[in-house]
Amino acid sequence: MASTKQAFQDVLCRFFWTCVVSVLMVLALPQGQVFATEVEVTAARIESTEEGYRLTTSFAFELSHGLEEAIHKGIPMVFTTEVEMTRPRWYWLDEKTVRTAQTVRIAYNLWTRQYTGAINGSLQQSFPSLEEAMALVLRPRRWVVAEKGSLSAGATYNVAVRLKLDINQLPKSFVITSLNNSDWRLSSDWKRFTYKADEK
Repeated sequence: MASTKQAFQDVLCRFFWTCVVSVLMVLALPQGQVFATEVEVTAARIESTEEGYRLTTSFAFELSHGLEEAIHKGIPMVFTTEVEMTRPRWYWLDEKTVRTAQTVRIAYNLWTRQYTGAINGSLQQSFPSLEEAMALVLRPRRWVVAEKGSLSAGATYNVAVRLKLDINQLPKSFVITSLNNSDWRLSSDWKRFTYKADEK
């Protein structure tokens, strides 16, 4: 009886350590082996308007089959466009002038069979197709990233823009899954350019 119990404990012990080693091997994989969906920033520029400094930008990417399937099951996706503006200073670290973001939430209503898009949690619109809803993400409307007068006239600023799927906005049950699934790792590199504030 004792030997049977010992054998059972040995099997459990080997199973436990096999699981531990497997998890450690996954965690030890270099980041380069987890491929993110490629997102390209196809256009990005700052324009001075009466309301303030507006960002005009556009992106190019295709949703993976996994993401499309998740949307069709009613799981909302939140895409975040991040913007940073800094002013170089020769005597100290760059001055971080602007750091802002805009979110677009894409969802599918299983009852109405309509897609919805909401910008920053409001301005919700309905669309008959996913392609039309995704236009809010790929070709967002110009939005104010800096108030009028917040930039120094004549100064040159370094601007950085990127788009990402915000996995922190997913239901908690999907967050862990998304960390090890390349379908959910959707992000662009930072698109960098300079902008000289108007002198008016």
